[in-house]
Amino acid sequence: MYNPTVARLTYRALLGRRRALILFALPALLIVIATAVRFFNGADDQIAADVLGGFALATMVPLIGVIAGTGAIGPEIDDGSIVYLLSKPVKRPAIIFTKLIVAIAVTMVFSAVPTFAAGMILNGNGQQVAVAYTVAALVASIAYSALFLLLGTVSRHAVVIGLVYALVWEALFGSLISGAKTLSVQQWALAVAQKVSGEGLVTSDVGLPAAVALLVGVTVLATWYAGQKLRTLKLAGEE
Repeated sequence: MYNPTVARLTYRALLGRRRALILFALPALLIVIATAVRFFNGADDQIAADVLGGFALATMVPLIGVIAGTGAIGPEIDDGSIVYLLSKPVKRPAIIFTKLIVAIAVTMVFSAVPTFAAGMILNGNGQQVAVAYTVAALVASIAYSALFLLLGTVSRHAVVIGLVYALVWEALFGSLISGAKTLSVQQWALAVAQKVSGEGLVTSDVGLPAAVALLVGVTVLATWYAGQKLRTLKLAGEE
């Protein structure tokens, strides 16, 4: 199911100059914020949890997921270069699976690693805050990558839709409306982080069993459906 050639082409597309600048800018901003907060407030477990939850998990991780997930396939569909892959003897679900693995890897590296570094800067991993939010970033990276890869497969406006989901649904509605919280990848990831962190520092409105089931279910269904949609793409002259 994993195709090295597809993976290499996808990595090259995702880590091109423009996308790489954005991918590096968000983690760099998180480190700057963490350093400034630590300098002015000292080590504080609650402040560390607020910064990592408010910026790293709620903003940085979904935005990187949008860039990596949609960028793994969306541009190829838009400019027609996906025809090159579809004309090769590679199963279309294998293309989706390979691109998902690449998107997950990129999202994890550019979100989980800086999240851990920021946590260490903020409070030296007191109350396991850095580890908790790093785990949350890792599991969220998987679900976000699958969701946004699906968007990139089914819509030419995947980036816009992904940004609306990340910035409006997750950051706004997901933090204010109780019903929306249940359908929030962020809340599912927080449920996992809650089991790792110190008492009361990380909270989620979704129970751990439900969160794990939703994370797995959304990832599997989004990946499967993206593979099905790619099957329906027809090459020129293909009957």
